[in-house]
Parts: sequence; structure tokens; C-alpha cells
Amino acid sequence: MTRITRWNPEDPKAWEGGEAWVAWRNLAFSVPALLMAFAVWMFWSILAVRMKEAGFPFTPAQLFTLISIAGLSGATLRIPSSFLVSLAGGRNTVAVTTALLIVPALGAGLALQDIHTSFTTFVVLATLSGIGGGNFASSMANIPGFFPKRLAGTALGLNGGLGNLGVSVMQLVIPAVFGLSLFGTLAGAPHITAAGKALYIQNGALVWVPVLALVSVLAWLFMDNLPGQDSEFGPALLKILGLHLLGLAVAALGVLLLLGFKLGLPAQLGVLVLTIVVSLGLLRLLPGRIRTRLTQDFRMFGNWNTWTLTLLYLGTFGSFIGFSGALPLLINVVFGRLPNGMANLHAPRAMAYAWLGPLVGSLFRPVGGWMADRWGGGRITQLSFVIMGAGALGVAHFVKLAQGAPAPESCFPAFLGLFLLLFVATGLGNGAVFQLVPHVTAPGMAPPTVGWISAVAAYGSFIIPAIFRIQVDAGAPQGALYQFTGFYGVCLVLNGWQFARRKTLQK
Repeated sequence: MTRITRWNPEDPKAWEGGEAWVAWRNLAFSVPALLMAFAVWMFWSILAVRMKEAGFPFTPAQLFTLISIAGLSGATLRIPSSFLVSLAGGRNTVAVTTALLIVPALGAGLALQDIHTSFTTFVVLATLSGIGGGNFASSMANIPGFFPKRLAGTALGLNGGLGNLGVSVMQLVIPAVFGLSLFGTLAGAPHITAAGKALYIQNGALVWVPVLALVSVLAWLFMDNLPGQDSEFGPALLKILGLHLLGLAVAALGVLLLLGFKLGLPAQLGVLVLTIVVSLGLLRLLPGRIRTRLTQDFRMFGNWNTWTLTLLYLGTFGSFIGFSGALPLLINVVFGRLPNGMANLHAPRAMAYAWLGPLVGSLFRPVGGWMADRWGGGRITQLSFVIMGAGALGVAHFVKLAQGAPAPESCFPAFLGLFLLLFVATGLGNGAVFQLVPHVTAPGMAPPTVGWISAVAAYGSFIIPAIFRIQVDAGAPQGALYQFTGFYGVCLVLNGWQFARRKTLQK
């Protein structure tokens, strides 16, 4: 870490004179912190699937509710987290928020040791896991300030893309540690499955604790706060904790509404809008310098481009994170049973394939940023929505075929291939939309804008599984994909009018 007093990456001499090294160093230590954040945020998508096997007396609906709660909380926490970098400094924010993830990881590890742990306890822990979702907003808001505009797409693509790999890493690591006694007596006794096998489901949460501690220390030692950020550590720590408490309180309100009432999809979407409005309203009531800083950041809402970017990123990243959580369950639903209702003994194993989607989506995110730097963010965003629409329609076709096929697994290769194409397109779009941000926002508005659009897009982790659940209950899961295709068409029109046709945004 260095004490930075001047920073101007748009100046070639300053950039070549040392700023480039500082910027890439900060990016290098930002990536593992973000990767860990995604792993903890999304680990309920794997833990919930195996909790029944471990003997926890929860219904499938309750278990998948935990996944939705983590998604709702993570998205809600992104709203206050969008403003943390300017309020508390990038280095302070990344180090402290990474350390905070130890709480849900350790808590879940302890709770999973006892099958008599209450469902309410897991609801609280899933809500706290949302801290990892919030970290994406602050991490991505931190990176643009370090790089010149010509490298914004590449830098944000690398941070977001490699950070998104946390989903795939988590989906690979957790099943691998279920059968191991990693922590001895500290992890408690294993659960014994109906097949007589030892299952250390608690390892799926505990395995991240030592890594989180290490990554937090490295971020503290090797990252920097930029000039203009309120970075004195004592006040910064209070701001970080205070805004997280605010975000968690609003997330808890949303969780209570969703759990307390049997709401249809329109009402559920209304709850999401309510959490956004309440979060922004509470932020406006904060006192002193915090309010002054936030008032400056809120100027982004007066720019129409902010709202277009919000919808575009909901279409790209919202799809990425939503499909990541829903794909394992969708594979089981579509291919797990024969048309006569009997179990399909030849069904593909969801956990063997589901990790591939987040992997390719993550890897293509920096590619999308690089392509946007080269050919223009508007053009690459347009291309991504064309591919996403075609991919969604293709997946829908094979979902419908599989439902009536005597051997549904025969449709799986095409289903998986088209779904991976869909993930590739989300990755390209994620990188391209972020590349647009510094080019279409006012000076100084890129960091809060990046944080804001990432916050809204994270609600895709709740919306997409919710739409799939409704369509699955109706017996037509392909209907969800048709709805997504319609939304991609809207995004295609908006981006074409707002950005793709503008010569100033073409390289």
C-alpha cells in the first residue's frame, strides 16, 4: 500500500510513470476478494440441495427459499454498498467487507452441524450471506477510478469476470469437501445419509473462513485509497458498518414480507421495488458529510443514460446470476422425470454440469470488456442481446421437447450447449455495459453509477428463479424462457437507440 496524494490516469506521463503499476496491483488484489464474496453469497445454492440428504427437516420450498433470501439480501445491500468507496475509501471497503463475510460463513458452518437448528437461524444466515452480493457493487465502483477510460472495459471485465468465477469455484469446491474431515473435531461429527455415507455438509461453509481471513489481510496490505475519498480508518469503519446495518435492515423487511405473505410474482416484484425505494430514502436521511457526499452521487439519477444502463445490466448480469442459481434445479426438473411421472434413471447429474455456465459466463466477461474497448460498448452490448434472445429461444425449444420425450436425456446435450451459449452472451454483455459507463456519465459519476446498476441487476438472482418456479408449477418451464426473450428484445431496442447507433461510442 502507498499513500496516494495525486492521481490522474488520463495523463500518459503519470500513467507510465507509476500509476499503471498501482492500478494493476489494486486490481490483482481486488479479484480474489470479489471471488470470495461470490462464493459465500451463492453457497446456499449448493448447501440447500444437500441439506435434505443430511437430515434437515425442511421442505424443498423452504430450502430454495434460502437461495432466494440470499439473492434478495445481496441485491439490497448493493444499494448502500454502491456509495461506500467514496465514503470510506476503496482499500478500507474491500478489506473490511471481505472480513465481514467470515460471520455468515462461520455461522453457517456451526448451524449445519446440528439438524435441529431452526429454519429461522438459516434465514438469518442467508440474509447475512448477502454481504457478499453487496461487495460486488463496492468492488466494481472502486476499479474505474484507477484506470483511464480507454482501459475501463478491460479492467472492469477482469475484476467482474474473474470475481464471478467465485460461483463456479464454489460449485466445484463445496461438493469436493463434503466427504472430508477437514477441520477435525472443530467441525463436529458428520451427518450420515440414508445410504450410510458420511456427509460433512458444514465444510461447505467452514472451508471459506481461513481463505476470507487471508484475502482480507492481503487487501489491507496491498490495496490503496484514492485521493478525494474519505479514507481515515476509524470513521470509514463506522460508515461501512452503519451502511451495512441499514442495508440488512431493509433486506430483513423484504424477507419478512416475502415469508409472511403468499405473494404472486407482481407483488414479489413490488417488494423488490419497495426495498430499493426504502434503501435510497434512508440513505437520503443520513447526516453530515455522508449526506453531502451521497447528494453529489445521487446526481447520476438525473441522467437518462443511468436508467438505460440499469435495464441493460439487469438483462446481462441479472441473467448471469439468476441462471447460475436456477440451472441446477432446472436440470433436475426438466430431465429428472419421465413423461409418465417416474424417476428418470438416466438423468444427467445437475452438479456435474451446472458449474460450467457460471464458468464460461465469467471467462467471457473480460472478453466482452476488451471487445467493447476495441469496437464500442454499444455494439457489443447489441450483439450480446441478439445471442441471448436466440439462445433463450433455443433452450425453450429443447425444454419443451424433453418434456414429451421417452428419453429426456437425449435432449440434454443441445439444452446444455445452448445454455452455455446464453452464459457466453451474458458475459460479453456484462463487460460491454460496464465499458459504456464512463463514456456516457458525467465526470465523477462513473463509480456510483457502476455501483447502482450492479445493485439493481443483482435482483436477477431473485427474479429469475421466481419466474422459473411459477412456470414449473404451471407445467411449462419453457414459458419462463419466452418471457426472458421478450425482455431481451426490449433491451435490444433501448440499446440500439441510446448507444449502439451513436458514432461517438464506436471505436
